[in-house]
Amino acid sequence: MKDVKAIVRTATFAGGCFWCVESDFEKVPGVVKVISGYTGGTKDNPTYETYSEKGYIEAVQVYYDPSKITYEQVLDVFWKHIDQTDPDGQFGDRGPQYLSAIFYHNEEQKGIAEKSKAALNKSGRFQKPVVTEIIKFTKFYEAEAYHQDYYKNNPLRYKYYRHGSGRDQFLEKVWKKDAGGTPSPSKRTYKKPDDQAIKKKLTPLQYEVTQRDSTEPAFNNEYWDNKKEGIYVDIVSGEALFSSLDKYDSGTGWPSFTRPLEPANIVEKEDNSLFARRTEVRSRYADSHLGHLFSDGPQPTGLRYCMNSAALRFIPKENLEKEGYGNYLKLFKR
Repeated sequence: MKDVKAIVRTATFAGGCFWCVESDFEKVPGVVKVISGYTGGTKDNPTYETYSEKGYIEAVQVYYDPSKITYEQVLDVFWKHIDQTDPDGQFGDRGPQYLSAIFYHNEEQKGIAEKSKAALNKSGRFQKPVVTEIIKFTKFYEAEAYHQDYYKNNPLRYKYYRHGSGRDQFLEKVWKKDAGGTPSPSKRTYKKPDDQAIKKKLTPLQYEVTQRDSTEPAFNNEYWDNKKEGIYVDIVSGEALFSSLDKYDSGTGWPSFTRPLEPANIVEKEDNSLFARRTEVRSRYADSHLGHLFSDGPQPTGLRYCMNSAALRFIPKENLEKEGYGNYLKLFKR
């Protein structure tokens, strides 16, 4: 049996508010754990009240499994969730304590980061130069407990803060469809067909679930007990949604996942039906009702994406290439 600790690697990034950076990285397949904290200063024992005056900045320590995701891919996630051209902070947070930076742990990470930054500068994506610093890692101080998993423990407050910061608006404008942790299939576009075409394509149950927000029976649906390797896509549009690597038996009788495969393809909405406040999950492009999100899932995310099988189509890993999802094959290589 493998020693899990032996294969986990560490990466450290600063991208403004650590609540947001932690949230973004924890949704990435292959990431084991993310810790919010402070780094870059020289004095000991910074706290939330003192870290800025001691020269520290908000950062996250990302623990990832290199057999599932490389440092290059982790770095790519970082670039796609910050404003690399801002020299004075990040989005709504201003000041040196919110600057973006890559803290390298060894010479290999340093070389990869420098090469990646140079390529981004040459890409022409930005009109201004990339100012994110590449700094040698020294020490990381874990932030107070109430800062960890803030987006899960205080979901409404976090959503209001994040929206008000302008972070997602910027990312949507700059990266558009490839803002998720894993690149979407190349040259693939998604759209919602007209209602007549949807009715023709779907079974009555699939239509009721995706178009009329119904719920299928528990334990009497196609994927609740599916243990095959592959990905789950929207039954209407084909947009990639979830991976079998994040699927687990929740005991509820519906397919459940700890995180999305493509966060950019997931939309969360407040649902006040059934006399309770819940979080509805829909697909971004087809606007299909998929299910609901709960906070009683297993670690490392603590989330349970409880989905309807009728809203999904499963693609086994052996069929990914021929169905145009070949870029996800690397997730299943060991």
